[in-house]
Amino acid sequence: MAEEATIIARVLASPLDVKAADWNALLAQQSHPTPFMRHEYLAALHESGSATPRTGWVPRFMTLWDGDTLVAACPLYLKNHSYGEYVFDWAWASAYEQHGVPYYPKAVVAVPFTPVPGARLLARDDAARGLLLQAVCQWCEQEGVSSVHMLFSADADVRASNDQGLMLRHTVQFHWKNNGYDTFDHFLASLTQDKRKKIRQERRKVRDAGVTFRHAQGRNIAAADWDFFYRCYERTYLEHGNPPYLTRDFFARMERDMPEAWVLFIAEREGQAIASSLIAISALPESAGGQFDPNTVAYGRYWGALQRVDCLHFEACYYQPLAWCIAHGVLRFEGGAQGEHKMARALMPVQATSAHWLAHPAFADAVERFLARESEGVGHYLDELRERSPFRQGSVA
Repeated sequence: MAEEATIIARVLASPLDVKAADWNALLAQQSHPTPFMRHEYLAALHESGSATPRTGWVPRFMTLWDGDTLVAACPLYLKNHSYGEYVFDWAWASAYEQHGVPYYPKAVVAVPFTPVPGARLLARDDAARGLLLQAVCQWCEQEGVSSVHMLFSADADVRASNDQGLMLRHTVQFHWKNNGYDTFDHFLASLTQDKRKKIRQERRKVRDAGVTFRHAQGRNIAAADWDFFYRCYERTYLEHGNPPYLTRDFFARMERDMPEAWVLFIAEREGQAIASSLIAISALPESAGGQFDPNTVAYGRYWGALQRVDCLHFEACYYQPLAWCIAHGVLRFEGGAQGEHKMARALMPVQATSAHWLAHPAFADAVERFLARESEGVGHYLDELRERSPFRQGSVA
């Protein structure tokens, strides 16, 4: 208890108020770090205008200090909407509104616009992690914030949430695992005949349309390629009637501050670029042109096309990245939120977990009952999906 008494909580109004070296050193100690929790990434979201009060993301980063030493920290945002989160609570907000109770502002412990599981409560140990979560909930209660939502949490965060009585909510994502494949054909050989045939047909359609691909990683991604990528990314959002979440300046900062974390695939036809997809990676190569660390993870993130070609989306977002992962010995490819069509491409279902605290006792009770029913349904859904495995019997899934 004497040690806990020396810990001071500070709420910061910007990710820039904590030193990058301190934040990243804490992140490196976590068992499930991702590039999206790096200080450079969070600072780019802020400085580029992508996640700011103007867009409905008010930063209130919670930090714990032992003297001048940062011992725990998390990204905390106050929000007046539920966009850009990918764990949907619109029904909860509607129920509050129907009863005349304000749901917004609420608080999220999350990486804006990024449904990637990973460490959220950065802490030097489990005790500090528990204190950090306790500080978040206490501060929100004092400020009259309706609720706290920690999204896509790592196992250590889930344990801390359980210990403090937060409610857990489960969703399903789809991830591909590299089972020591030597080539893309070696990977295909692990699949059932119908899935193998389907993938080959889809890839053939793209080739027969005269489309070829090139890729670049890190500082080898040219500025012109970043510009083209953003045209594609922006087009995807505009076609659905919405402006993109991320600004061009955000990606300029990625190019400058985190180039090693990105791999860009560009589709070309008749010498003209027509589509692109961008993936992130968790680690640097051990040597120039060599294999990556065996624990490297790749993350499917963004894509867009200026021309329509049958099956181009599957090639750009799955087959090209998977071939790249196999060639570089990457452990896992995470395909992002939702989409059971990904199973036909051998991305298997996994459970992702968020944790929730609601200040209003009656609503907390109602949500807890809802989550118990929903969790049972998610469990049955996962069982059903796993029975539809695309892998041959006897092959490693």
